[in-house]
Amino acid sequence: MNKLELIEKLKEEAGIAKTEAKAIVTLFFDKMTEALAKGNRVEIRDFGMFKVKSYKAYTGRNPKTGEKIPISPKKLPFFKCGKELKERVDIPIVSKCHSK
Repeated sequence: MNKLELIEKLKEEAGIAKTEAKAIVTLFFDKMTEALAKGNRVEIRDFGMFKVKSYKAYTGRNPKTGEKIPISPKKLPFFKCGKELKERVDIPIVSKCHSK
């Protein structure tokens, strides 16, 4: 599902105009991004938690040449899914075994 599909689903299920749905979705993601940019974590119960992880500088390698290159320290967003989301996604597959 992409952002446009999310907007469409919100419009249909909430019975609101597409412009309103777009504003809500945009506001939601903007506020999450702002919180992460400030170094805060964002937790949505039963769904998951977003936070920013800091990585130290290290020496990497250029995959084409094998040359060593310095990699600067960086911060990247990290997502850890919640227990309920994990359980809903991990639906056991029932296999059908045929004996001959």
